[in-house]
Amino acid sequence: MTIKVVLADDQALLRSAFRVLVDSEPDMQVVGEAADGAEVVDVVHATLPDVVLMDIRMPGTDGLAATRAITADPKLAAVHVVMLTTFEVDEYVVQSLRAGASGFLGKGAEPEELLGAIRVAAAGEALLSPAATKGLIATFLAQGGSWDGGEDPRRHGERLAALTVREREVLVQVAGGHSNDEIAERLAVSPLTVKTHVNRAMAKLGARDRAQLVVIAYESGLVRPRVD
Repeated sequence: MTIKVVLADDQALLRSAFRVLVDSEPDMQVVGEAADGAEVVDVVHATLPDVVLMDIRMPGTDGLAATRAITADPKLAAVHVVMLTTFEVDEYVVQSLRAGASGFLGKGAEPEELLGAIRVAAAGEALLSPAATKGLIATFLAQGGSWDGGEDPRRHGERLAALTVREREVLVQVAGGHSNDEIAERLAVSPLTVKTHVNRAMAKLGARDRAQLVVIAYESGLVRPRVD
């Protein structure tokens, strides 16, 4: 299957570079481009891509608003958004995850990292590297242990009560930025079993993907940030 990609960035030169890179892959194709948030929502509706590479800062409607519009539309449930940030510990990273993004990637990433991110997102996994997760924790600590605008932590706590012991264990590992394979090795189970637990945890917690699971894990207090 060919992974359909939409590029959203206000810099035409950057979009061109991304297009050349993506179109050079036999399993990928750029199906649309946009220079602002309002335009990308229209393009996504018209092309129904698998992945949107979304710049956060764009004139007019920004990437956060565009992502919210995309992830809130049931017709676009299969569309995965990867936010592009100047730095991996961008001040808008948490807001991106809240908006429904599947993850984020620094604009300084190597070409293979970008292509890998597209494939990861298209497969329905969240793009949360250990470095990115550390960025989330740093933001959490900087804001006094809470993320403004989030859901009441007590509601997360009520939902956590519905998780099994194993699902909680897996959630803790997900919050550490570990992949299914890594979690499987740590817990001595199969990757398929891990994926099942992750999917059940997402359903019970009302999370769109692994990225939001990380946010919930910290907000609920299930995982406490550790200061090294």
